[in-house]
Amino acid sequence: MAEHYVEKSPADFFYENRAIAGFDNPVRAAYSAIRELVENALDACEENGILPDIEVTVERGESGGEWIIKVKDNGSGIPAEVIPECFGKVLFSSKYGNVQRRGRFGMGGTMAVLYGQITTNKPVHVRSSVGDGFEAEMDIKIDIQRNMPIAIPPPEKAMKKSDKPWHGTEVTLYIEAEYPKARQKVYEYLKHTAVVAPYMNLRFKDPYQELIFTRKTEKLPAKPKEVRYHPEGVDLETLRRMIANSKARTITGFLTSSFQRLGPQTAKKIVEKARLENKNPRRLSDKELLKLYKAMKNTNYQAPDPSCLSPLGVELLKAGVIKEFNPEFAEAVQRPPRAYQGHPFIVELAIAYGGGVPATPDFLLFRFANKIPLLYDEYSDVSSRVIRQINWSRYGIKPDMPIAIFVHVVSTKIPFKTLGKEYIAYIPEIAREIEIGLRELARKLSLYLSKKKAAMLAERREKTLLKYAKWSSALISEVLLVEEEEVYNLYVRLVRSKTGGVKIGGEDTDS
Repeated sequence: MAEHYVEKSPADFFYENRAIAGFDNPVRAAYSAIRELVENALDACEENGILPDIEVTVERGESGGEWIIKVKDNGSGIPAEVIPECFGKVLFSSKYGNVQRRGRFGMGGTMAVLYGQITTNKPVHVRSSVGDGFEAEMDIKIDIQRNMPIAIPPPEKAMKKSDKPWHGTEVTLYIEAEYPKARQKVYEYLKHTAVVAPYMNLRFKDPYQELIFTRKTEKLPAKPKEVRYHPEGVDLETLRRMIANSKARTITGFLTSSFQRLGPQTAKKIVEKARLENKNPRRLSDKELLKLYKAMKNTNYQAPDPSCLSPLGVELLKAGVIKEFNPEFAEAVQRPPRAYQGHPFIVELAIAYGGGVPATPDFLLFRFANKIPLLYDEYSDVSSRVIRQINWSRYGIKPDMPIAIFVHVVSTKIPFKTLGKEYIAYIPEIAREIEIGLRELARKLSLYLSKKKAAMLAERREKTLLKYAKWSSALISEVLLVEEEEVYNLYVRLVRSKTGGVKIGGEDTDS
């Protein structure tokens, strides 16, 4: 019987279940591969305070269905010794920790490499420099059964002197995919990325067209800080691991040194609830550990520290919207930091009307999570559900108006429903902040539309009254024996004092 039990590596598991990571078919795989590589490039720049300059090219490969995807960035670069693990080991990442990041699972880029390998049998080609005058260049494959990288040449032999100093990473991926069917989704993704990253330069070229997105601002979002865990967001296994890594000799000392928003008085109350006074945390039995965990869960705490978050801010979000859509009206809001299950989050929202925003049967919805555009499963997303719950008619707004809504959620733990990171679960705390923000934006747009309607009515009224200005002035001047021009000027001033002084087309209308 024992021979029927086998162990699978993470790479082997995701090889067999790649659909849950967004690589379920040749069309989706093309989009997912480009998205993952672009997001890694943006992270490499932003996390090191570098304004991103990114180049993306998509070319036809040797066979009919093979495509070559190349992404180059000007980020910090990757040290040669960790390049193989970064691209050839599933769940190996620099993105673990209690801080906001685009990725959380350490597998997006590696899944693209894995998918390319199993469809073309070709390695990913990586070239990178940390700016020291040298660069590493190697081909990488994944030993799927062992979840280990195979690098040719190995890192110690991959180094060479650069022709000129530079820093960044260039990734060339070979993939079997139906790119022509995916390209519209890719274009959409890039445009959405330009909205949420207006500080980015990105040049994209494929066999069909070239897209250039130039930065609107040189201001980067504030860099998030890594913070200690909030006690509400910790489960029993995490608590066990934290105790194992702690040097504290008392439970009170462990609690105050390991968690945020947990001071000596609160720690003392927890210990008393659990009846674990004078206990060494590293020597707790399983039963005592459970008592400590339950005592922590039955305690109230202050809201989590939001310094681990990096929202865009109203200025950058609005700049991105204006840059890409040039709307007639645009406004943005940022909600105060909140928390769900101990995880801090911030919701940012914007609304745009007219200009380059097309009129469609329903609102255009642009969703983002930690600066990642979300393009699939819109109907199931928390933002879409909140929009459907709002009675927009009370604000004089109709879904078929040229209106675009932008919702950006940032958190140390985005509650995605799938590993493919396509839509956010309906969390009541997040839904509430989205609704409050949308209602605030709706009021501002409603006010603008009311003023616009009033101005149009005043303009129409003024146009009608001024249509008879010459004729009326001539009659009045003849009766009163005064100059016609004097009567005309007085007539115009009187009309404009009653209509708000609207000028039609910037000029007086008198005929």
